[in-house]
Amino acid sequence: MRAIRGSQIALFLLLLALILVLALLTTALLDSAPLGDFRALVLVFGAVLLVYLYAILIYRTLLYVAPLKEGIVAEHTPEETIANLNILFYLLLFNSLIRTHFIPVPLLRLLYLALGAKLGSNTYCAGVMLDPPLTRIGSNSIVGHDAVIFSHVIEGDKLELRAVHIGNNVTIGATAVIMAGVRIGDRSIISAGAVVTKDSLIGADEVWGGIPAKRLRSLKA
Repeated sequence: MRAIRGSQIALFLLLLALILVLALLTTALLDSAPLGDFRALVLVFGAVLLVYLYAILIYRTLLYVAPLKEGIVAEHTPEETIANLNILFYLLLFNSLIRTHFIPVPLLRLLYLALGAKLGSNTYCAGVMLDPPLTRIGSNSIVGHDAVIFSHVIEGDKLELRAVHIGNNVTIGATAVIMAGVRIGDRSIISAGAVVTKDSLIGADEVWGGIPAKRLRSLKA
């Protein structure tokens, strides 16, 4: 695994400091509002919520200015800095939200959209998207409980980004793993616990399962 350089950590800490300052300043403005007997509780909750809202805003602004690019990420390049900042934002800020079961699935959809995932209408994820900006899912699809979708490859000191494309009316079973570069066609089903290895191409109306996942049957008559 390639180490994250000190300059990249310093840049993340600078962005984190900006997030905290903005959240504290906004909370100070709320302090003048008539909050009643639960003033302290409301201020603490508001401060935490503001930290995450500003974190999402700055994260999306960063990726708007310098979006993640698919392909091998070379060392000591601007692309590596952006990729590692993306990792740091996830590990130190968003992981605690994404990996918890406290957030209801409909709200989790909104969180993934806010983090840059492309989700069609009536599509929900009860699992984990580790790289929302590189995850594209069509309409009427479901990602089951504790399934994992990730769009990065770490092999030794190699780091590569590959988007995951999932079609319409697709079912991803609970605890399934969808690796980087996978493409899944419309109406396909990935069985619970399956591990779909990187760059797998799954056609429309297919059922895949197993470790590693293989085509089990077609849904076509």
